[in-house]
Amino acid sequence: MQRYILTGTPGAGKTAIIRQLERLGRVVVDEAATDVIALDQAQGIAEPWREPGFIDRIVTLQRQRQTLAADLPAPVQFFDRSPVCTLALATFLGMPPSETLRTELARIDRERIYEAHVFFIENLGFCTPSEARRISFDDALRFERVHEETYRALGYRCIRIPAGNVAERVQRILAAIGLKQNYA
Repeated sequence: MQRYILTGTPGAGKTAIIRQLERLGRVVVDEAATDVIALDQAQGIAEPWREPGFIDRIVTLQRQRQTLAADLPAPVQFFDRSPVCTLALATFLGMPPSETLRTELARIDRERIYEAHVFFIENLGFCTPSEARRISFDDALRFERVHEETYRALGYRCIRIPAGNVAERVQRILAAIGLKQNYA
């Protein structure tokens, strides 16, 4: 099974690309951090990223989703972020990696869960804030650099997907892995 990661700065268009891949019949796995933030905020926690255990809740949900996806019959899967992104998030927030995160990073390395090259979705030149994404564009650019540095430090190769419309970006991703779009 080939598991490809889409990563990049918040607001770069990863989720739109994931939705288009899904529309084309590809198996996709949604980002965990946004869902953790949304659930915490629904429970009255305004800034979950400041709470103890935040990183561990993301890692736990990422592992659950990856494990469930492993049982799907698709030979190619696309992941909106990975535990490496969670390490980048911890670094960006100034948090040391937790034992849960270190254990998961060791597992995905040992078991070679993800492909060695990741799709680095470049920023669109702006970042629109949301309830889950409270980050300035300047901070988003800094976060983008942290992501790329973190992936490279762990031995991944970043395939840059430049800004463009969703269809063009999806085409670049599929072409990079030898798949054709099927607009059935």
